[in-house]
Amino acid sequence: MSVEGSHWLAGRLSGVERVVSAGGPALLLILYFGIAGILYGVRRLWRDPFLDEEIGRRSAGGLGARGIAHFFAWTMRPWWRLLASAAFPPNVITSLSLVVALGAGLAAAAGRFALGGWLFVVAGVLDFLDGRVARSTGRTTPGGAALDSVLDRYVESALIAGLAWYYRHSWVLLACLLALTGSLLVPYVRARAESLGVSLARVGFMQRPERVAVLGLGTALSPIVEVLLAPSEPHPPHRLAIFAVVLLGVTSHATALQRLYGLLRALGGQAPPNLEQPLRVVLSNALATLADFAVAGGLAFALRMHPGVATALGCLVGALVSFVLARVWAFESTGAWLPQLGRYAFVSLATAALNGGGVMLLLSLNASFLLAWWFTRVLVFATWSYPLQRDFVFSAAPGLASEATIGSRT
Repeated sequence: MSVEGSHWLAGRLSGVERVVSAGGPALLLILYFGIAGILYGVRRLWRDPFLDEEIGRRSAGGLGARGIAHFFAWTMRPWWRLLASAAFPPNVITSLSLVVALGAGLAAAAGRFALGGWLFVVAGVLDFLDGRVARSTGRTTPGGAALDSVLDRYVESALIAGLAWYYRHSWVLLACLLALTGSLLVPYVRARAESLGVSLARVGFMQRPERVAVLGLGTALSPIVEVLLAPSEPHPPHRLAIFAVVLLGVTSHATALQRLYGLLRALGGQAPPNLEQPLRVVLSNALATLADFAVAGGLAFALRMHPGVATALGCLVGALVSFVLARVWAFESTGAWLPQLGRYAFVSLATAALNGGGVMLLLSLNASFLLAWWFTRVLVFATWSYPLQRDFVFSAAPGLASEATIGSRT
């Protein structure tokens, strides 16, 4: 398929058109914020820096400096004041952001990354404006807040869903799914915390403004990179967009876990007593993992043993090494070793089964043995073996959990 000669909405652009469609809005934004920066600098000559009350109360911990956030709010203030003076309904702005975001998702699914990315940025700006207009006009209502919260999730999911469709035959689909779940989990953990009386507004480094900026700009500007690297490719991979999706997938889940950890600590949940013990656990399990990997790799590659069986046997050897190191060094346990060994045997057998089954499932998806082994090992360790070692095997009172950490299950 040729990339020359057709209208840009139809998807077949020349190299120059692709650069203009991606970089033109960026130049306009640079011009707008550049002029605003000059005016803001002049303002600073005789007035204190502008401090937005809402950002000062809610926004901290993100990737962007708070000064930039206050400056952005200052540049947006004329727009929300204009809408407020016109008595524009804030719910309509919220609904419009959804429509624009849906357009962004459809554009990305069709391969129009510049259009999709910039529409997503516009949807993010509209989401910023709707709350400001509602508060400045005194039109905030519980119903409006609920509508805004729910539609925000649709807005944030729209572009990722479009990218997932575009990359449906590629490994990038997995990155899109990770980004989608991570983006939904970040606000969910915060909402769950607030329902329990814990504020997490200042916790996390990949909050909504950062997610909009990373995904929107990464998608919008990716055609420029493709013109430089693959100017004649009719279906370019859009490397910058892939980087943005992968970055979003990793950092959004990290932020969700960061907030979850903060929530558990605020509720009185158990946390590592110091930094030394977790480090010892990591090192002891790393040594055990090396023994595990050496056995599993040797059996799988040298002796041609079935990968699932090799993984299970490797786990058993690693478990013995791990038990000795964990008891003597990592946890410095003084409890009776025989009951601990029994509990550890149960945990290790279950760990071996989980690792073997996980490797088999990943191999059925045509993953390499090394990738399947490492991914499964890390996942099972973080969610099963380490928590049980800490709270069940080597605990002074195994099986007793703090009621504050259990709570209600929803």
